[in-house]
Amino acid sequence: MRHVHRVVVLALDGVYPFELGIPSRIFGAADGRYEVLTCTVDGRPVRSNADFTVTAEHGPEALATADTVVVAPVSPSCVTAELPDEVTAALRWIRPGTRIVSICTGAFVLAAAGLLDGRKATTHWRQADRFRYMFPHVALDPDVLFVDDDPILTSAGAASGVDVCLHIVRKDHGSRLANTVARRCVVPPFRDGGQAQYIEQPVPENGAASTAATRAWALERLDEPLTLADLAAHARMSRRTFARRFNDEVGLSPGRWLIQQRVARARDLLECSDLSVDQIAGRVGFATGASLRQHLHAAIGISPQAYRRTFQAAR
Repeated sequence: MRHVHRVVVLALDGVYPFELGIPSRIFGAADGRYEVLTCTVDGRPVRSNADFTVTAEHGPEALATADTVVVAPVSPSCVTAELPDEVTAALRWIRPGTRIVSICTGAFVLAAAGLLDGRKATTHWRQADRFRYMFPHVALDPDVLFVDDDPILTSAGAASGVDVCLHIVRKDHGSRLANTVARRCVVPPFRDGGQAQYIEQPVPENGAASTAATRAWALERLDEPLTLADLAAHARMSRRTFARRFNDEVGLSPGRWLIQQRVARARDLLECSDLSVDQIAGRVGFATGASLRQHLHAAIGISPQAYRRTFQAAR
């Protein structure tokens, strides 16, 4: 029988209701491959940061049964450098090797528990300076939507919880199921860029053109050797203006974004086709199979052959 992966979500005092519900919504749309439970540190209701309390069906002992634990975010006013004794006791129920995920300020909980020491992590960009001050031993990257430092994943604010949960579905079962889940939940299967595009910025000039149409145009031509000059010409901007506006909107340089899109397309072809590595490289715009291998390894740490074996076995 197929193993059903158990996800246990930990709700703490001051929990954000929206983010608390994300794991159940995303994993619950994955054709029965996941079971999602919600618990509190003592089995009693917790205050949300809204005008209601949350009652969970389980206490901390549920954490001992989890394949994946998700720590839901709490109001910044509830964040402390040292965990309350009951939270520390609850986290001790987690078995060694369990995948642990935080959404938004949930990263503060993991850091206070010492789970992020020496690791890469992220949290909401507005809390970045506070996080760095409280936890200098964590390699914080506030520009990304999530960080996968297996077996611990951290994500940025609010909807980034959707991004990281879809990433987990993709990692566990491939792009096809992740895309299906995204369609069922009416969310994008993969968001471009990082948090930089959401950080408060000066109001743009009146009539400033967007790079969105050019991004869509480029996605239809990933097999072509697109340059910054090509993209800027399509957008009818100077290269300098285009690069600046692109980075403001997406949070990445045009070149880095193109590599990201090519790697994503290559992953899909590795999962869903029998094309050779060299053929896939040509279809996604990498000059050679060696170039594809280099970029895929930089993105996810494995070779195309290993990636294909993993997901074909899953299918």
